[in-house]
Amino acid sequence: MPEQPLDLDQQAKAVLEAVREQQGLENLEQAAEWLLRRRIRRGAQGLTGRGRALYEVKGDPR
Repeated sequence: MPEQPLDLDQQAKAVLEAVREQQGLENLEQAAEWLLRRRIRRGAQGLTGRGRALYEVKGDPR
């Protein structure tokens, strides 16, 4: 995957640093990639309905 430079403010760096420490990663780029992959996984779960409750659809009462 091509690398893109990250232009981050202090708040974003602090968040990435916290993720890096929590997940035991080596650098901020790995922390950014971890967050991105997590967001993609959660988005895919929302699209596929995985983890959602299913309800019976009742027919038209006419």
